[in-house]
Amino acid sequence: MSEQQKNRVETLPVGIVVERRDSSHPWADNIWLPVAVIPGAPPMDPEGPWKKLKEGEGWEQYHAGTLEIEVFRTDTQAYLDCLTGDPPSVYVVLREDLEGEHELKPFIATVSSFEAQDYLDGEDLVEAVPMPDGMVAWLRDFIEFHHADEPFKKRKQRRHFGDDPGDKPRYGRGSGWSDGHDL
Repeated sequence: MSEQQKNRVETLPVGIVVERRDSSHPWADNIWLPVAVIPGAPPMDPEGPWKKLKEGEGWEQYHAGTLEIEVFRTDTQAYLDCLTGDPPSVYVVLREDLEGEHELKPFIATVSSFEAQDYLDGEDLVEAVPMPDGMVAWLRDFIEFHHADEPFKKRKQRRHFGDDPGDKPRYGRGSGWSDGHDL
């Protein structure tokens, strides 16, 4: 395997599809959720205008921007977790956008369940959307090329004072010990 292949990172542009639904909650007019990704989508700035894709009674879907999914050869275990889910998922992170036209904007898309977990600790909206079949094949090929199971290594206890049991420190009254009566 060449050095270039060892350090390989692959990217795939994905369009983020978000849905606006009418809300019956008294404090919110709308609910925004990511609902799909479009693999190979053309470039589109998430901070620019969105393109309406579909609409129905009480809902609208938009192509809200295109993000790059990056996969790294060292993170294949996290990608395996995504593929073994039912269904396989892409995690989409939406972040609050106070200055933009919409309440939220696409921030990141990932196929790493570990990375998605990190974003759950903040105030971002993180949702799993179904992974399209073509993306499943792309990710599976990447994993098959790069994944290597780590062999289990049992740790051995190291002796800190040598191998000889006589080298161990002694506890108790040794030279220099005083009970306070000889002072």
